[in-house]
Amino acid sequence: MGCIVRLHEPSEYRVQPFCAHFGTCGGCKWQHLRYEQQTSAKQQIVEDAFGRIGKLEHPPFTPIIAANPTQYYRNKLEFTFSSRRWFDSPPDSQHKPREDSPNAIGFHVPGMFDRVVNIDHCYLQAEPSNAIRNAFRHFALAQGYTFYDVKNHSGLLRNLIIRTATTGETMVTLCLSGEATDAIIAQCMDFLLREFGARIQSLHYVVNPKRNDTIYDLDVVTHSGRGYIIEQLDDLRYKISPKSFFQTNPHQTVQMYRTVRDMAQLSGAETVYDLYTGTGSIALFLARQARHVVGIEEVPDAITDAHWNAQPNGIDNTTFYAGDVRLLLNESLAARHGAPDVLITDPPRAGMHPDVVQQISQFAPRRLVYVSCNPATQARDLQLLSPYYSIERVQPIDMFPHTFHVENIALLQARPHFLRPPQAMSINH
Repeated sequence: MGCIVRLHEPSEYRVQPFCAHFGTCGGCKWQHLRYEQQTSAKQQIVEDAFGRIGKLEHPPFTPIIAANPTQYYRNKLEFTFSSRRWFDSPPDSQHKPREDSPNAIGFHVPGMFDRVVNIDHCYLQAEPSNAIRNAFRHFALAQGYTFYDVKNHSGLLRNLIIRTATTGETMVTLCLSGEATDAIIAQCMDFLLREFGARIQSLHYVVNPKRNDTIYDLDVVTHSGRGYIIEQLDDLRYKISPKSFFQTNPHQTVQMYRTVRDMAQLSGAETVYDLYTGTGSIALFLARQARHVVGIEEVPDAITDAHWNAQPNGIDNTTFYAGDVRLLLNESLAARHGAPDVLITDPPRAGMHPDVVQQISQFAPRRLVYVSCNPATQARDLQLLSPYYSIERVQPIDMFPHTFHVENIALLQARPHFLRPPQAMSINH
């Protein structure tokens, strides 16, 4: 790992980073690059993945869909409490003396699991995110609460998760260690309500006695307000609960879902399968143009939200299943609902399990729309599907400005020799 010692001549594409924490907290690593060059580089990342990893035949790439806005675009941030604060510069006698508290709430230093940068202002999430985080840190220090020490696995405060929505609603989830008492929890909740009650529609806490930070296997307690917030994409409203997976850039998510819907080319007569459906966001976005949509997701709480989301939107032609896609995507599912005419897949960064790829080839949908946050694993999976499908369209989209991450959507069409006979309802093994 190297670092710049001296910059002799800046590139014409270099700009002044807008965040004081640039280069230290590990986020927004491309702030010093003009946004136009960021999108150009991301387009190249996708093209390289398809050409070098997948060695795929494909039509000319559609120009990347740029983000708007490029700041304050995330709807979820998870901040870490730490007793091992990273000081990125010594005190300067010409300026305000550095605060010497070792307690921080912010993001990890790249490559250092035990060091956290205290974030004063984050440009990723709109208010009241910064106000809540900073106010709670001052409150916690005044109360003498201990911040978590990841090496010794001790300390009271662990994480603060803030979710916002374009509807103006805010959710706050405070994660505490097993040292938390009912009295301390009440003090924390009362402070947040007293200072931000009118701006927090959903307030939660969770006690985490484990050594990892995941809360998906823990009980999240709703202290006040609803147990969820509402997000809106086009004319659809979605319930977001503390454990829900939902795309973190709602502005670009609308663009992405419209692209998926366009690629799906639905007439109203199709059976659609939506793999890794999360809270059913894509499934519901497509449902009004399909005969029936079947969604599969591993997280049970997300499927609970998917069922809920269908009702207020007046959608009654969806079915959702909780479980491992690899196990549920089988002949029994096809017998129950019919094999898919169109299949949507939006897997995690690791891509699809080879068994899932094989099952898709056995289902033989006419069209396949593959949404990916990792073009490298997407290209790998598409190479496995290449004997059965041709790539008709590739659409990169920038969901995460100022980072190297890029989302990509690919439309696949079944090759003529692979087309499933009309009305086929089962899979041949």
